Amino acid sequence: MHMIPKAFFKRYRGGLPFVVFCALAVLLVISLGKNPEHIPSPLIGKSAPEFSLPDLGNHRTVSTGDMRNRVWLLNIWASWCAACVTEHPLLNDLSNRKIVEIVGLNYKDVNADAIAWLARYGNPYTHVAVDAGGDIGIDYGVYGVPETFLIDTKGLIRYKHIGPLTREILDDEILPLIELLKEQET
Repeated sequence: MHMIPKAFFKRYRGGLPFVVFCALAVLLVISLGKNPEHIPSPLIGKSAPEFSLPDLGNHRTVSTGDMRNRVWLLNIWASWCAACVTEHPLLNDLSNRKIVEIVGLNYKDVNADAIAWLARYGNPYTHVAVDAGGDIGIDYGVYGVPETFLIDTKGLIRYKHIGPLTREILDDEILPLIELLKEQET
């Protein structure tokens, strides 16, 4: 086995921490420049994880199978989520325009709190699946709420957005993709 001469360590020993520090600083600067809302998802182009969960406020269940042959949004939210309040008017508007069905996934929440929250802010959802334990959120790779997925007629995830939706993201990214997916289904 080839050994590094002791003279190398004596000569450059003082500079090694500086080199390591510089390398870490460069990695930090690169990381800070990235937008956390654009973290690539390994689920894009793959089947949406299946679920069958209680539908909030009634005695039925909601499942991914209920949405087969439709383009739909899955919006993961919670009553304790401040950012969910920010995006909610956009979801209400989108629901009123009847462009796409929106299924809510109520994440790690208390049912009574979720029902009260929807009564206060409006309910844009066709169904609200209750993910009290967060297991389905884990299946979808949720970092936090809100997160939104666009799922096509074949049940494939076509888009993921981390964080609250904005008008720009809705108009520039999601709505054109919905239109394209709906054209493909005919």
